[in-house]
Amino acid sequence: MTLDKKFVIPDELLPHDGRFGSGPSLVRREAVISLAEISETYLGTSHRQDPVRDMVGRLRNGLTHLFSLPEDWEIVLGNGGSTLFWDAATFGLIENLSQHLVFGEFSSKFAQAVAKAPHLQNPEIIESDPGDAPTLRKANVDTYALTHNETSTGVSIPITRVPDISANDALVLVDATSAAGGMLWDPSEVDCYYFAPQKCFGSDGGLWIAACSPAAIARIEKISLSDRWIPAGLDINTALENSKKNQTYNTPALSTIFLTVHQVEWMNDNGGLNWAAERSRRSSSHIYDWADQHQFASPFVKNVDLRSPVVATIDLAEEVNADAVIEICRENGILDIAGYRKLGRNQLRIATFPAIELEDIHSLTKSLDYVIGSFL
Repeated sequence: MTLDKKFVIPDELLPHDGRFGSGPSLVRREAVISLAEISETYLGTSHRQDPVRDMVGRLRNGLTHLFSLPEDWEIVLGNGGSTLFWDAATFGLIENLSQHLVFGEFSSKFAQAVAKAPHLQNPEIIESDPGDAPTLRKANVDTYALTHNETSTGVSIPITRVPDISANDALVLVDATSAAGGMLWDPSEVDCYYFAPQKCFGSDGGLWIAACSPAAIARIEKISLSDRWIPAGLDINTALENSKKNQTYNTPALSTIFLTVHQVEWMNDNGGLNWAAERSRRSSSHIYDWADQHQFASPFVKNVDLRSPVVATIDLAEEVNADAVIEICRENGILDIAGYRKLGRNQLRIATFPAIELEDIHSLTKSLDYVIGSFL
């Protein structure tokens, strides 16, 4: 396949909205309009005053409702995104020894951060090849670290505690950055479910959010009272105390908070997490069915039970140059469908987050058929 930047996909095949990135993701137009409408009284104001604190309160309450959290859980917020939360967790959630499931780029980064922490023991790492997933095993650790959805590979796993381990024996920390808001989960199986809002929640980056159980809160408070040195910006207990006041420790991106609130309330108003997860499932199922039935495409994740409902990874046959397909699509307004760069595969990676319309997913596969068919 050769690249022709003048290749035109017919308008009738194109999606209405061509944003399919796995993060940052599609931000709904309605949310941006709503932000503009309140910009003069909200943007550029103090995050310690009522307009912003009320918005943070709406976010915390909305997420509590969306996730059906018990009353004794807390929604904690801090600046910096999930990458910073990994560092914060090495200081404020892991006591000594953790076990990590590693099955892609992002799950590996948390394990690497823990391995470099001088005050912690070397973590136990259970690893699988990209496209597959490992499982937890019972161990003498104080923390189990999982990833609900591996954004780099399009692999998702069910979230369950290790059998015969009670909630008080070890914490279960779940990186849910690309899963939260698009996949179901059971709070009884988790102690800390953390994420950034630039994926399913259709917002910008720069914020981490963690749903914390009483066991996680107790661990945070216990470590904060110890002699462990914790940088103020990475102190989860400081974030917890500020979050209880509906604020963040330092100045947050107000637009990020508002866009997240708008998305959470949109989900809750339309049926909650079940509704949002079903939107993603229908979209990803269409992508996988299309690939299964296509002569020149196939799902990267062979195990159907591990296929992500929010990030679909699709391998293309050798005779179809994925880079050329991706570039032609971009020239025609279909954006950010490239595979994760470090995998180095001839691959497409397509987000199917709740804000993406199923009609646009159908148009995407029709457009891909047109591009691929024209070069074979």
